Amino acid sequence: MTEQSGPKQLVEYAVSAERVGFDFEVSSDHFSPWLSSQGHAPNAWTMLGAVAHATNTVELFTYVTCPTMRYHPAIVAQQAATLQILADGRFTLGVGSGENLNEHVVGKGWPTVARRLDMLQEAIHVIRELFTGEMVDWRGEYFEVDSARLWDVPDVPVQIAAAVSGDRSVDAFARVADHLIAVQPDKDVVDAWHEARKGTGLSSDVRVIGQLPISWDPDRDTAVARAHDQFRWFAGGWAVNADLPTTAGFAGATQFVTPDDTASAIPCGPDLDAIVDAVREYEAAGFTDIALVQVGDEGQARFLEEAAEPLLAKLRG
Repeated sequence: MTEQSGPKQLVEYAVSAERVGFDFEVSSDHFSPWLSSQGHAPNAWTMLGAVAHATNTVELFTYVTCPTMRYHPAIVAQQAATLQILADGRFTLGVGSGENLNEHVVGKGWPTVARRLDMLQEAIHVIRELFTGEMVDWRGEYFEVDSARLWDVPDVPVQIAAAVSGDRSVDAFARVADHLIAVQPDKDVVDAWHEARKGTGLSSDVRVIGQLPISWDPDRDTAVARAHDQFRWFAGGWAVNADLPTTAGFAGATQFVTPDDTASAIPCGPDLDAIVDAVREYEAAGFTDIALVQVGDEGQARFLEEAAEPLLAKLRG
């Protein structure tokens, strides 16, 4: 989470995560943290370039980038192609329709959900056209591209994973993205995604990538307090989270979320089996991959040193 740590720390954690045996690593792409207490928001693409250079085997994802407002899709295409080259084919472009928190900073307002989905569909089309390495001219409803060409195109094509949360986003992206990203273990969403792709001739080799925040610490009270301080925004749900524009808004929206509320939503403490149980919900819903988010910067290194390897052994078991 780029909202939890500075850029140098994130690169260090990425290297450590590869060393202890994680298969892939994901990065949020924010201009602002959710809560002021998180205290960070470095540029994800710069950081990922450093991670690509400092690691050798882990796959890398943006999780997720909004290629419609803060970034023009042509710029995202260039960033993704360059990162894929630096990562020797280990990168997947995760995209989503964005959050007001990050996108409002460029002063273009905040579109409705339906418009944001349409914008993302068009952006994906533009990005794919540019990935061909051919000259692209495009004038759509939302974006224009004038005689643009990517001069450095990776040998391994960049795949695209789209963040979805319900029927509308499944309908919008199942046929234009390669893989699915979701933050709740919703089997209906996964089934709908596969059904939408059935009979289209698209690849059936689809990854379904989930996200599970955890707050590991040898002391449960410390873990709960950290999760409440750093991650209580998660309790709002994405319908709320997408629309709030500032950290002050998130502080106000979560002022009545208690530590117990947070602990009921996020596995907290030293119990690795509780994390495994939470992951099982994603497996049962049809997910193929799970991104574990250790909450907070404090305790991150200790988690990687003490808990990560035994947790991975339990999960793979």
